Amino acid sequence: MIRVAIIGAGIAGLACARRLQQAGLQPLVLDKGRGIGGRVATRRANGLHFDHGAQYVTAKGDKFTAALKGLIARGNAAPWANGTGRTQIVGTPSMSSIPKALAAGLDVRTGVQVTNVQRDGLRWKLRFGDTDHTFTHVVVTVPAPQVGGLLGADHPMAARIASVRFAPCLTLMAGIVGPAPFVSRREPDDPLAWISNNGSKPGRSRNEAIAWVAQAGLDFSSKNLEDGLPQISARMLPLLCDSLGVIPDKVIHVAAHRWRYARVMDPLGQPFLSTSDATLYLGGDWCLGARVEAAWTSGSALAEDLLEHLK
Repeated sequence: MIRVAIIGAGIAGLACARRLQQAGLQPLVLDKGRGIGGRVATRRANGLHFDHGAQYVTAKGDKFTAALKGLIARGNAAPWANGTGRTQIVGTPSMSSIPKALAAGLDVRTGVQVTNVQRDGLRWKLRFGDTDHTFTHVVVTVPAPQVGGLLGADHPMAARIASVRFAPCLTLMAGIVGPAPFVSRREPDDPLAWISNNGSKPGRSRNEAIAWVAQAGLDFSSKNLEDGLPQISARMLPLLCDSLGVIPDKVIHVAAHRWRYARVMDPLGQPFLSTSDATLYLGGDWCLGARVEAAWTSGSALAEDLLEHLK
């Protein structure tokens, strides 16, 4: 019996699981977090939706374009005019709607941390929930720097991805009462490299306050990465208020989030890695680049290869 475990319920893991399920398999998707989607995520507070990770999705390839069209047709996504003359795709009523749609009907278990992945004869043994579980195939879609913690730092595949590099990103979520001077602003050299009026996205509820998301640039994020979240909020909020021309008294909610592996800077350069017997796979956006499409493409290609070897 074919038993496939997928570690990581981000876009790559979900895309892989969806394709395997379509082929008649029943993969088990495990994620240590409380939610799914990885950086395609949403926080809710005070009746506001903060897309604190990926702000939107775009497609270059035909297959991902078709996948997005399907999400739009089902009401899980919609075009967003971001005020720059461009139109991007966002989840509705939040970015987390995209991974939720991909996960529909799959066996996804959150709050489950896999602590060890070991070869056990012709199979693989995973430890989670203080118990060992056996699978015929294992797919690992966690960020590349975390692979060594699962397979062991001396595992040959860990060495093959040592060149992959990420940049961090600090994110501020603020609910602010008052008019919106713009929909979005991108200033790569500014401490707040991206500011977005999340309330302007389609499907969002209209409140007295506006849900603003600000994402810091590389220099600011690197310098303040290890600070506590209250400290990060205290540094970023005045910058956001200055950019919007509002006083702090208008802020009704503020919180920060630390994305340690936010953006792929040096990708692997191929869709996935696998062992010679095609029973252990590694994949993720870090294989191809800093785009949601890269994660989806990696997971989909990985699944196709696994299925081909099962013929």
